[in-house]
Amino acid sequence: MLKGLNRRLVEQRLSIRMPNVAIDRNGIAKTELLIRPYIRRTPIIEINGLDFGLDLAALVLKLESLQHAGSFKTRGAFANLLTRDIPQAGVVAASGGNHGAAVAFASMKLDRPATIFVPSVASQSKVDRIRSYKAKLVIAGERYAEALTASERWAAESGALAIHAFDQSETLLGQGTVGLEFEQQDPHIDSLLVAVGGGGLIGGIAAWYSGRIKLIAVEPDAAPTLTRALEAGEPVDAEAGGIAADSLAPKRVGNLMFPLAQAFVRGVVLVPDEAIHQAQQTLWEVLRVATEPGGAAALAALLSRRYQPEVGERVGVLVCGGNTSVVDFTQR
Repeated sequence: MLKGLNRRLVEQRLSIRMPNVAIDRNGIAKTELLIRPYIRRTPIIEINGLDFGLDLAALVLKLESLQHAGSFKTRGAFANLLTRDIPQAGVVAASGGNHGAAVAFASMKLDRPATIFVPSVASQSKVDRIRSYKAKLVIAGERYAEALTASERWAAESGALAIHAFDQSETLLGQGTVGLEFEQQDPHIDSLLVAVGGGGLIGGIAAWYSGRIKLIAVEPDAAPTLTRALEAGEPVDAEAGGIAADSLAPKRVGNLMFPLAQAFVRGVVLVPDEAIHQAQQTLWEVLRVATEPGGAAALAALLSRRYQPEVGERVGVLVCGGNTSVVDFTQR
């Protein structure tokens, strides 16, 4: 709960509106200034590629898995809550887990009611995290699309403000601050690998870099949402399964991110579930970094050799989510 000076600061920031802000470098920079007090500047780590069995000139990981609420989604959540008018009914969000946790966390910090709809496929660690942030949790359907439909009904009935997980301009502006921050920390990367579900993250990052680096999308074989969209020339329904279904399988990418992907994403790499699982294990064994499957998907493209860097290429990899309970701390 916010009191006294903290509440006044929040109210001052809520008064800063950004109507019709374009999803571009200028809009992302403005958003970063606004959300900066509420997010972590997550670290990067440069490692020897040989530690991962890779012959690379340089490998730079950005650990967005250490963000508040366990993923990059917190950036977009605060961008929405700080720039939009919140009704008395509060906010509502549909999520595979990470977006819901982020909206719940931001709502708790800003003292706003939140109702979060998740599908039954959501992991227990994410469900527990949402509940820990005092949001109302509703399990609806088996996949994200069903939870989204239920959340839209609730928004219409209650008057709550809907915060979309990826197809919302404020969401993309918030996620784009990952790119801004990464460039400040390492302005010399040649390429950046980013996992894709609905595309809010890579869309925001694409808007920030605007073609100045080689941006590579990574998707599970079982959830090729951007792959199918680029083949069709527009967002279309795709398969929505696999090990990372609670974070990288929304059925289709967003309309707002798609032109950004067409313009600035150099390629899409599909990776099997086995490679994602291996990437999770490698991050833990080599760096003691715990990630969920979606958080390790970008690295999986390198470990599986589905993405082959050029000689001398300085490769950036975004580790985007850490909401997992796979590490067993009951063992001593």
